[in-house]
Amino acid sequence: MKSIYQTIIVKVSGESLADEHDQTILDRSKLSSIASSIKEAHMMGAKIGLVVGAGNIWRGKLANKVGIEQATGDYMGMLGTIINALALQSALEEIGLSTRVMSSINVPSVSEPYIRRKALSHLEKGRIVIFAGGTGNPFFTTDTTASLRALEMKADAIIMGKNGVEGIYDSDPRLNDDAKFLAKLTYREVIERNLGVMDMTAVTMLEGKGIIIRVFNMDNFSSLTDVLSGQEVGSIIEDEEM
Repeated sequence: MKSIYQTIIVKVSGESLADEHDQTILDRSKLSSIASSIKEAHMMGAKIGLVVGAGNIWRGKLANKVGIEQATGDYMGMLGTIINALALQSALEEIGLSTRVMSSINVPSVSEPYIRRKALSHLEKGRIVIFAGGTGNPFFTTDTTASLRALEMKADAIIMGKNGVEGIYDSDPRLNDDAKFLAKLTYREVIERNLGVMDMTAVTMLEGKGIIIRVFNMDNFSSLTDVLSGQEVGSIIEDEEM
């Protein structure tokens, strides 16, 4: 079974890596599950980049709570993404995949600096590239990082896992029992309806660029292979037909 997408960027939230039972920042079984799904996707022929968040380690609202200015708090979050990237790298290499962690923040002891041409070369050689450090600048989310890297890597699709929901809804299904599931949307609809699927800056960057966003339930990360095989799993965001 071959992937319908040649190059993908998979957005992995920090929250999806945490252990919900003992409140530690990382869960071995979740790391293993994600790694196994990435390996299956790799075997389908997809070139894969991962963008990882840091919500299991640090969140902006905590910076506000303890009196840390936003720029400093954002840099702290970027450092958190490097911790998560190294954890994912370990899980992926444990099952035989070749990886590279590339960070927008220079941390040469543990990762390569992000250089676009080098990242493209790694993907061409079949390596899994884990993009850490966000964009390297404060005031931008890792959603925006995913959009930026997708454009730079000439990706066909961004694959986003959501915690506990099957895709995109017109309101939060965890708060509204009558929330309506939305299987297909255009970028313009997401913007005009202000749907909270991802940071709006990240959405507007992709409009008109020919990149598809697939959103599915990360509670079952094995759905990744269903997405890559063309099955109608979760929700799809794409450009309007001309």
